[in-house]
Amino acid sequence: MIPSRLLCVGAATFDTVFKVPAIPSTPTKVLPTACVQLAGGMAASGGAAMVRLGGQVEYWARVGDDDTGRRTLEDLAKAGLGLARVRRVPGGRSTLCTILVDDAGGRMVVPYYDPDLDPDPGWLPVDEVARFDALLVDTRWPAGAARVLAAARAAGRIAVLDADIAPAGVLEQLAPLASHVIFSETALHAFAEQSGVDAALHAAGARLPGLVGVTLGAQGFRWLENGIIRTVPAPKVVVVDTLSAGDVFHGAFTLALAEGQDLASAGRFACAAAAIKCTRFGGRAGTPTRKEVETLLAAAND
Repeated sequence: MIPSRLLCVGAATFDTVFKVPAIPSTPTKVLPTACVQLAGGMAASGGAAMVRLGGQVEYWARVGDDDTGRRTLEDLAKAGLGLARVRRVPGGRSTLCTILVDDAGGRMVVPYYDPDLDPDPGWLPVDEVARFDALLVDTRWPAGAARVLAAARAAGRIAVLDADIAPAGVLEQLAPLASHVIFSETALHAFAEQSGVDAALHAAGARLPGLVGVTLGAQGFRWLENGIIRTVPAPKVVVVDTLSAGDVFHGAFTLALAEGQDLASAGRFACAAAAIKCTRFGGRAGTPTRKEVETLLAAAND
């Protein structure tokens, strides 16, 4: 199989991930039992998952011209992402993120995005968007996301929006431009202003021209197709770390669509990839290989 050509666009981060017994609810000092440092970000981690699952990926983003930016790009290069179109902003500070992961697999995420990191997307080579089979875009660089999504829509390309919670107006700006809008559950309720998942999907679907779906963690993936709510379950696993599970899902889902899989197959593939990731500490470092995902899917069909 010829690897799919994929583009990811978003905000890169450099993450320090601590494993702790429990996330504290009051001010205190916590002694972690493990620690990893690696480059992250929603679309970046999704792109790394695509590479590990067999895709060819380019990543478009901004970082500062600081040491954090250098380390971020070095780590993403090791993950196999093409970085020729990443812009290093003179004088900019790259994004740092500290994350606590507790023994139940839950997490607390504290990112710092430099408000002065030049958001202008005018340098993005959007005339190149048509050469990709599919795109994955996150919400953390709205100006860049909007420009790329508009180019993808004009070119008729698959464009998946990782629709997580974002500042007011961002989802309203970006979601109409995507061919597939895959919400987190919290973001879906905020966007649709409905409390029930099914009602929220119908409400979002009525407002958007593309497909709408939602990741539900251990409950799997649900989407609206031709007016009908459909669901694929998530494999049952022992959860160690949910960090980057959503990113892995979005990356695997986008890759599967680029390969021509239907929505149900793409959902099952992505749920399996995310489930395996949840069994491993370290955020996207726990991303499975293609063989591991296919083995889990085969076992589920036995």
